[in-house]
Amino acid sequence: MKSSIAGIVTFAVCMGASLVAVRFTHARAASPSWNLQAAAAYLDGRAEWWLQWPNAARDHDTSCVSCHTAVPYVLARPALRTVLGERDPAAPERRLLANVVTRVRLWKDVEPFYPDQTRGLPKTSESRGTEAVLNALILAARDAPTGALTDDARQAFDNLWPLQFKAGDLKGAWAWLNFHYEPWESSDSPYYGAALAALAVGSAPGGYASSPEIQDRLKLLRDYLEHRADTESLFNRLTVLWASTKLPGLLTPAQRRAIVDAALSKQQDDGGWSTSALGSWKRADATALDTASDGYATGLITLALQQSGTPGTNASVGKGLSWLVRHQNAATGMWVASSLNKQRDAASDAGKFMSDAATAYAVLALTNAR
Repeated sequence: MKSSIAGIVTFAVCMGASLVAVRFTHARAASPSWNLQAAAAYLDGRAEWWLQWPNAARDHDTSCVSCHTAVPYVLARPALRTVLGERDPAAPERRLLANVVTRVRLWKDVEPFYPDQTRGLPKTSESRGTEAVLNALILAARDAPTGALTDDARQAFDNLWPLQFKAGDLKGAWAWLNFHYEPWESSDSPYYGAALAALAVGSAPGGYASSPEIQDRLKLLRDYLEHRADTESLFNRLTVLWASTKLPGLLTPAQRRAIVDAALSKQQDDGGWSTSALGSWKRADATALDTASDGYATGLITLALQQSGTPGTNASVGKGLSWLVRHQNAATGMWVASSLNKQRDAASDAGKFMSDAATAYAVLALTNAR
């Protein structure tokens, strides 16, 4: 999960892949096509690397689940599979899902991602809370198209709820990894994690969100998210806006409108958004943040606006989609975003982490527009 460690061989997408056209209805989109096959190849390559990277390896022949590479990948890759007409999940996708299932089944036996004994307090608690949320989200998203929640996904939720705080400042949320790395592993990331937990519940098929046995837990979660929604970073607020499209009752109508208005105010003249504008970020090396529009912020905000169905956002969504179509890297299939934490070599392993997430969210936004 930790996003500061480097070490990957640069992945190059086969340039012989044919260009696959996607057409959508937003009149503001400047071009009707982007390269789905190249995007899939980039995401598959990065996921395959992650699975083979020694620093991601964990016990029981499993791997750590990262917010920057693994989670966005398993959320976005099925959308590409559908559009490309692929019958089966890609090999890295199957392996990542198998790793999650293994850890869910062996929950009481697997080691935390970062034990207290080697990483210091309270890393065991943070690791358990983070992994429980991500496992539930991944398996709920996997099951959603089938209309039925599998036993493994249900077990992931059963692992999740006992770790929810019932008192204190984090009442309703979970302990979350804090390595002082924005935007996923910092002191304000528990709100992001709670929003992902809500997204998981809302995505779970078979009426799981209505299950009587989780209503007390859901109330704690809803209260936590609603009560803090006005003071969190725009990045966190956008994540809960997205979650609210799957699980009703997370935000009041006024809060939803305020988040949308805040997002629209950050849209740049080129139609995109910059991740640097979504919070009060400051790099540890004192270098200037990249303020140009990037694939991560543009993909996330365009997706959240699309799914929120907020009146009056069509033009902004169209501009965002147009930006995404124009800014896919022709050589690699990726969309670029840069680190909020320090100046990084964009060709390095750690330098690609933000772009992994950017590519996945760009794919989600573009495929959602079809």
